Amino acid sequence: MVTRIIASKAVQDDPRSVGPAVKRIRKSARQAAGTVNGSLAGVVGGTLGLTGERMSKVDTAWLRMDSASNLMMIVGVWVLKPGIRREHLCQRITERLLPYARFCQRVEQDATGATWVQDADFDIDRHVVTETLARKPRGREQEALQDRLAELATTPLDMHRPLWQFHLVEHYQGGSAMMVRIHHCIADGIALIAVTHSLVDGGAPPPRRSRAGEPHDGRDAQDWIADTFIKPFTGLAVKAIGSAGEGIAGAFDLLAEPQKGVEKGMAGGAELARLAYQLIRDASALALMPDDSPTRLKGTPGSHKRVAWCDPIPLDEVRAVGKALNCSINDVLLSCVAGAIGAYLRAKGDAITGKEIRAMVPVNLRPLEEAYKLGNRFGLAPVVLPIGLENPVERVYEVRRRMGELKGSLQPLLAFGLLAVAGLLIKPAQDAMLNLFSRKTTAVMTNVPGPREKLRFLGATIEQNLVWVPQSGSVGLGVSILSYGGGVQFGVITDSTLCPDPQNIINGFEPEFAKLSLLTLMLPWGE
Repeated sequence: MVTRIIASKAVQDDPRSVGPAVKRIRKSARQAAGTVNGSLAGVVGGTLGLTGERMSKVDTAWLRMDSASNLMMIVGVWVLKPGIRREHLCQRITERLLPYARFCQRVEQDATGATWVQDADFDIDRHVVTETLARKPRGREQEALQDRLAELATTPLDMHRPLWQFHLVEHYQGGSAMMVRIHHCIADGIALIAVTHSLVDGGAPPPRRSRAGEPHDGRDAQDWIADTFIKPFTGLAVKAIGSAGEGIAGAFDLLAEPQKGVEKGMAGGAELARLAYQLIRDASALALMPDDSPTRLKGTPGSHKRVAWCDPIPLDEVRAVGKALNCSINDVLLSCVAGAIGAYLRAKGDAITGKEIRAMVPVNLRPLEEAYKLGNRFGLAPVVLPIGLENPVERVYEVRRRMGELKGSLQPLLAFGLLAVAGLLIKPAQDAMLNLFSRKTTAVMTNVPGPREKLRFLGATIEQNLVWVPQSGSVGLGVSILSYGGGVQFGVITDSTLCPDPQNIINGFEPEFAKLSLLTLMLPWGE
């Protein structure tokens, strides 16, 4: 699930009452960022060395989060028909991908963070390579592709070069397969969707490169303060509190010009108090989350992965079931995930009645029109999956209830701020802070809505499109749900020590949906 939280949505809901407040918030946020920066720029710049094209603190946190068990790479695979050739792929990447500056830059780390540096010795041959899959009996070629993708997920990228690589299998099941690895410090999933739209046939043009000598990040200290804490907060606050926007704008005015506090007295105090209460409540909920239920899917991970995915389920059928039950498509899909994981554990002989596990779900905090800027601008929302409920209808309503509790939550923004703070710390301190998430989490899960029509790439049709975000710390399960071309496809990546047979989880998705569909038809709709 990748959720967009943007101010324009609130404006659409009530443009007359909220629109002016949104504009005031944005203006006040910029002024507040400047004021805070004016007070702290010397400290931040002198202590952290924020000069030149510095990596943002959130991106730095992702860069330093690599471990022997979990590398911070976004990995994906396209299955294409008919096949494509490497030379054509290189040409398309040169024309459409390399104009994004990050894909020509390497990373230099220092005591206070990292810097993006142009790779003077850039060679596309290091980044676009051909693969020959291990031989498998006819009809089992997908297993060879899954095995190779699992190997690549645990193979580090060359830290002396730009942190990405394309692996092309020119001959695969009558077409081609392309595996992609991109380090999370370059961009999050939503930003990489924008990159994808540049690569496909008829896609959006890539961004214009900055002119030589033009400053790239000359305002890093101020940008970091504004981007990390204030700008995301404004969009989320508008959505969370709606009509209280004028009070929030006033709060930012106070931050920019404290002397106005005496003049305005307690104006807007009630709105600010309500927002403060929500912040404290959500921060407490995030910090005091109990550790996840113990299952065989939690433990100390090893250093090998396994990957599996299933054939697509028709999206129209998922939508029809959700409409009949007054649930969203997300509710239905998450219920199927919980059911498949529960069935897998029961088949292993585990007692799971009444158990639930927690999955961290990325929540987008930026407008899509800014995705081309790359970088990471997302928070994390904890989603509870009731794996112990066997009844599919009962389970989907429980998922709906849990998802309803998250609406308007500030937890994603707080998680984003936590990552920014983690990027300021030395790696051991960062690891200790981020262990908060891994102790309380069994899985990382994404649910990305893709185009309804299949895309084309170099004249070929992208028949399957799967992507996984990395797991961190001791988390050993990643679940990907992607709607594409009229279908919904599930993919799982697991630590082989904790779950050596993820295909058995995958095999449970379709039966769980079938049971939910059948029970939906059997409900007494006419009574």
